Amino acid sequence: MRKYTVQHSPFIVPTADGKVIKEHFGLATDGNTDISIAHMIAPPGWSEPFQTPEFDEYTFIIRGKKQFIIEGETVILTEGQSIKIEKNTKVQYSNPFTNVCEYIAICKPAFSMELVNRDE
Repeated sequence: MRKYTVQHSPFIVPTADGKVIKEHFGLATDGNTDISIAHMIAPPGWSEPFQTPEFDEYTFIIRGKKQFIIEGETVILTEGQSIKIEKNTKVQYSNPFTNVCEYIAICKPAFSMELVNRDE
């Protein structure tokens, strides 16, 4: 029996804001509640509402820039940089820049709408 899984067809999360989300492992793809790993592409001008997730979120920037407002502090990451935002931290993610931002997001436990706690 193999002790590995190769992901050939990630779950593409439907969005209405132009963002591309391809979950390779996680709740939507394989039912894993412990961790989620997603490849993201955020178009210029994209943003999400503020949220206070019940999971740690790690982000690694592949190309472009991404803005984080973390409990009132603005942090901008560029290609090759990464960040860990601890669970129960109020944060807003956005790409207010003119170029696409491509990144990997890892959530532990796995991302779910029930745990993200978005301000609406």
